[in-house]
Amino acid sequence: MSAIRASATISFLSFLFAATAVSAQYNPATPDNSGMSKVRIVRLSAVEGVVQMDRGFGQGFETAIVNLPIVEHTTLRTQSGVAEVEFEDNSTLRLAPESEVEFPQLERSAAGPTVSAVRLVRGTAYVSLLKTPGNAFTLLFAQQKVPLQPASHVRLQMTPSGATLAVLDGSVHLDTAEGGIDVPKKRTIAFAMDTTPPVVTKNIASESFDSWDKQSSDYHVRVANLSYLGNSPYAYGANDMSYYGNFMDAGGCGMMWRPYFASAAWDPYANGAWAWYQGAGYSWVSPYPWGWMPYHYGSWGYCPGTGWGWAPGGAWNGINNMAATTAPTWSRRPKTIGPHPPAQPPGHGAPSMVMVNQIPRVASGLDSNHSFVFRRDSAGLGIPREGLGKLDHFSHNTLQHGFASTPVYMTVAPSSSAGFRGRSGMNQSAGLAPVSIHRGSAPAPMPSNSGYSGAPSFNRGNTASPSPSPSPAPASGGTFHGSSGGGVGGGGGGHPH
Repeated sequence: MSAIRASATISFLSFLFAATAVSAQYNPATPDNSGMSKVRIVRLSAVEGVVQMDRGFGQGFETAIVNLPIVEHTTLRTQSGVAEVEFEDNSTLRLAPESEVEFPQLERSAAGPTVSAVRLVRGTAYVSLLKTPGNAFTLLFAQQKVPLQPASHVRLQMTPSGATLAVLDGSVHLDTAEGGIDVPKKRTIAFAMDTTPPVVTKNIASESFDSWDKQSSDYHVRVANLSYLGNSPYAYGANDMSYYGNFMDAGGCGMMWRPYFASAAWDPYANGAWAWYQGAGYSWVSPYPWGWMPYHYGSWGYCPGTGWGWAPGGAWNGINNMAATTAPTWSRRPKTIGPHPPAQPPGHGAPSMVMVNQIPRVASGLDSNHSFVFRRDSAGLGIPREGLGKLDHFSHNTLQHGFASTPVYMTVAPSSSAGFRGRSGMNQSAGLAPVSIHRGSAPAPMPSNSGYSGAPSFNRGNTASPSPSPSPAPASGGTFHGSSGGGVGGGGGGHPH
């Protein structure tokens, strides 16, 4: 495809996505007497380890899976795991292990801006807000109510004795009985459970999951800068699409987006789940890390010789996203694709999610030889964000040979005696820090008198970092948080294993 045509396609898609999203966010459906609408587009954007969700209609806590829509009155809790929630403008909320949050308010005003309130019940939460004019975000904890300004980034920790709010970026204003308090960047405010006034300190203590939070927030910024939508506040999951796949010219089928590591035999609806939502019915939930926008907007179609691809168009489909399973006019397959939802809502006490596995699910992951193996038709499943660099070359070799591999190593933040192992089943206990995966070989350990400060190191590509690094963890299992090693701009084509 020529550069001129590629540029025109990107411009067209940017305009189309923005226009569609704007029309969706002004949808006045289900307004209450105050003119506020419950139409929101909030999702569980990342899940590692044991995470549960109560969607507020009597079924209690159930296992949470990535891309579940989050609605008002949802409760989300982590056990031996971590989770990320993404809002419409790419603002994010992240939960460390053994944490719980509630969403008492998720609304949209008649003028368009969103109104969100999140209550931290226990544990640790990070909130990273984009600079989106008009949106209101309130952080609730204990008896406190803290409005956050756009472009702010905070860490909130709750313990039995009190709470601490660390302002990582931006600033926070508090109204107290003693008057207003302005807390600038790099300050911490401590709240006691009694009536003692809050205390501001001039430093921020490091915590084990700070590096994971930074890597995750940086991922959204870096990928948005390189995506076809740039920093559009109407991307709704386009960052993950940009990292895990690309648009291509499929000849007679025109422009279509396809995930990496997907052959012509891959089916976008072969694996997933139907999740029940009171008042909306069943919603299709995709297990793929990019699987939000393509299942709520646009449509999938099959192009002979290429396989299934996604094209933008039409209206945004919220929780009831069955409209997205109608193939476009260029499809050579029947108009209706994918499995049908259950005919009846779940009975009392029955699971509200029905898993669909029409074929065995394929996932990429680690092997026992300190390598990460990319597998054909995994379509990105099992691949951490960014930690392995750009994926297009790996995808090309995987589709040619069935799989490809690259040497990797892992590091554990030194404040922990063991690493967080995601879905491997290892128990999570107090003080554990996440494991980061890096492409290449582990750097040599630094001498004990090197003055190492204990901060984790994130290397790029196969080059050992000159900076001190934590001791490498064995690459023999687990699910990992992608580090900045490799990055979006890191190369690496992989090689047949």
